[in-house]
Amino acid sequence: MLALAVHNLVKTYPNGMQALRGVDLEVSAGDFFALLGPNGAGKTTLIGIITSLVTKTSGEVQVFGHSIDTDLAQAKSSIGVVPQEININYWETVMNIVTTQAGFYGMGAREARLRAEECLRQLQLWDRRADIGRNLSGGMKRRLMIARALMHRPPLLILDEPTAGVDIEIRRSMWEFLREINAAGTTIILTTHYLEEAEMLCRNVAIINHGRIIEQGRMGDVLHELQAETFVLNLREAVAVMPVLPGYAATRIGDHEIEVEVTRGQDLNDMFAALSAAGLHVTSMRNKANRLEELFIHLTGQESQAAGEVRP
Repeated sequence: MLALAVHNLVKTYPNGMQALRGVDLEVSAGDFFALLGPNGAGKTTLIGIITSLVTKTSGEVQVFGHSIDTDLAQAKSSIGVVPQEININYWETVMNIVTTQAGFYGMGAREARLRAEECLRQLQLWDRRADIGRNLSGGMKRRLMIARALMHRPPLLILDEPTAGVDIEIRRSMWEFLREINAAGTTIILTTHYLEEAEMLCRNVAIINHGRIIEQGRMGDVLHELQAETFVLNLREAVAVMPVLPGYAATRIGDHEIEVEVTRGQDLNDMFAALSAAGLHVTSMRNKANRLEELFIHLTGQESQAAGEVRP
């Protein structure tokens, strides 16, 4: 079953700017799905249309089989949304913020209180239930927004930059929570600029740029298209002049540090053999950028160049 089905979706604003140019997208029920793209690519417009905050120009959107054209109420009730901007009522208590949300979906007072306790405990906010929103830290506000979005038990949760501006400890606890609710059956669509986050959490991915989906598929299959990776190697020996490594592009970036580009099909063992032949021994190695980030930059760079060639 599909949690989300988008077909030939177009959005043209009154000023003539075309934000979406025939987007096709499918997200299976139970998936953990990454929707990625640079600023201005169309992510926010797409999410806005799915959640009925933006009116589409043409195309079709269905949420668990419910069309936003003919069954909007049911489609909306199937979605929980955590926007990028913090939009809680700063003068309400944590408990009131989440129980008020439950009321919008017809939940009675007793059920709302029980559900609020469940959500707030899951997100480690139960002890702060009497605090007003303005007194929470940035990470707590983000978690409160997730709790609020989950109050009506939506089968689809859309997260727009949920970990923006939070520290790594809070981010990792949120990752674990999201994995748990996804394993329990909640479909999650994640937008993020932390691409290592998407690679770590998501099974499928779509990359949007200039209002078009330019790549989509299973995360592993998409990453397999990466033509080259750059590794940063720490060396035991100091390097004054970078020796030639036959078949590899290598650059000295410090006394004990070099970068080596490895293209698809090249063997890392051959790279280590070349380094050893040059009298260099590797003490540690890491990717210069995570694989999804390298592919993202490559694809969006190509798309931007092509768009620039055809635009006046």
